[in-house]
Amino acid sequence: MSFFQSTTAELAPGSKSRRRAAGGRGTRSGPLAVVVLSILIAAFSLLPLGYVVVMTGNAGWATIQKLVFRPRVGELLFNTLALVLITVPICVVLGIAGAWLVERTRLRGNKAWAVLLAAPLAIPAFVNSYAWVSAIPSLGGVWGGVLVSTLSYFPLVYIPVAAVLSRMDPALEQSGASLGLGPWQVFFRVVLPQLRLAAAGGALLVSLHLLAEYGAFAMMQFDTFTTAIYDQFRSTFNGAAANMLASVLVLFCLLLLLGESKTRGNARYARLGGGAQANPKRLALGWYQVPGQLFLAALSVLALGVPLFHVVRWLIAGGAAIWTGSALVHALLQTLGYGLAGALMTTVLAFPLAYLVIRHPGPVTKVLEGVNYISSSMPGIVVALALVTITVHNVPAVYQTAVVLVAAYALLFMPRALVNLRAGLAQAPKELDEAAQALGKAPLVAFVKVTLRLSAPAAAGGAALVFLGIVNELTATLLLAPNGTTTLATEFWAFSSEIDYAGAAPYALLMILLSAPMTYLLFAQSKKAAGQ
Repeated sequence: MSFFQSTTAELAPGSKSRRRAAGGRGTRSGPLAVVVLSILIAAFSLLPLGYVVVMTGNAGWATIQKLVFRPRVGELLFNTLALVLITVPICVVLGIAGAWLVERTRLRGNKAWAVLLAAPLAIPAFVNSYAWVSAIPSLGGVWGGVLVSTLSYFPLVYIPVAAVLSRMDPALEQSGASLGLGPWQVFFRVVLPQLRLAAAGGALLVSLHLLAEYGAFAMMQFDTFTTAIYDQFRSTFNGAAANMLASVLVLFCLLLLLGESKTRGNARYARLGGGAQANPKRLALGWYQVPGQLFLAALSVLALGVPLFHVVRWLIAGGAAIWTGSALVHALLQTLGYGLAGALMTTVLAFPLAYLVIRHPGPVTKVLEGVNYISSSMPGIVVALALVTITVHNVPAVYQTAVVLVAAYALLFMPRALVNLRAGLAQAPKELDEAAQALGKAPLVAFVKVTLRLSAPAAAGGAALVFLGIVNELTATLLLAPNGTTTLATEFWAFSSEIDYAGAAPYALLMILLSAPMTYLLFAQSKKAAGQ
């Protein structure tokens, strides 16, 4: 501690060393160049939302009435609302139940179950739908959508809830028990309120995925706003009907963000007082051990076993012929290329804002960060429509080029890089950077040799998660990919749309194999955040 104290004293306001550490011109919100870059990136992030606002305003009230207040929109509204209102609570229940069994009970094989419950994220929702349609060709409607969505997205609740449960102070439960509360009362009155933030955040992610998903629902011919927007775009190319449906979809996303922010409340979740936090006490399951094992086994079979079985089934049915030809290799190489380019660009764009959030927190940085999260919540179909419209009317030279597609990936997946970079920069004390500058290093040199090196692992983790998103992205890629571009997702979609399930199987398998390590990285990061 003496080193940091002496460094802080040396760099006190007004000292020459402090002025050298400032690194040139700056503002209260941070270095001027970084602030300007962050504002430009935030403006870039606002493109989809700005597109929706402008297109809605240009349409006029008469057109809005004609295209929004009609039976077709009512049907889509019912389907989408039913999907969200049924799927999200089920995912919350499954995520909390699975996390509680794994983290807070003496469940046999709990470490293996912990990985298996996170593993469904490695299987894209449209691959899951492909498997279930193979098993039940008549699958469709709201309940078909609920089944596939639940099995694809419940890990989005399980992972953050498990992280909270694993680090929650057991003294809270002990206090409840000392007041005469039984085990179930302790769970509902003490434990469950502590899970509210994690569960609400996971529920928001599930909801946004449901609003954005195209392939899974199109596979079973279940109409939602996203499938309808895509169909309208393909038939009328950026027509008013597609734009109005996109406006309604964006309104849903904004309402969900507002609702999630309201559920946070002002309650305190941090532990007060000194001393070390004890390890959570695991409860004995007794005769509940068997039902608990059966519950997790059934969930794993449905979420993992069914899709993997049918992918292998179609691989066997297709034989060696489906592996021949250059199309598969071409799609794999282009997927890797776009994944790496998109991950690199997204991480670089996220760095200035992450730096401001950690090193110069304040009202301006909060606004810039909030803009990024709001814009990235826009479904891929809306981002694609926005970029199509902007490039066609303003920069036709880049329309349907790789630059636009990579830009779409950056818009969609920026938060994945931003969250990781924030954590990495928070663990790189600014005092070290300032000390290096005080010893004569230029600000840029000090940043590269100290801060950048310490935050590199977090940046790599964020880039890996962006790569995972790009590998499994379908909708924006279908609309924006340059002519001749084939990725694993688009080729899988091309074969499965022609009911050539055997031909689609190799692409499904490669997507799962590419996604599996990234999914494990996400799981490992959540455990690391919990101190395990």
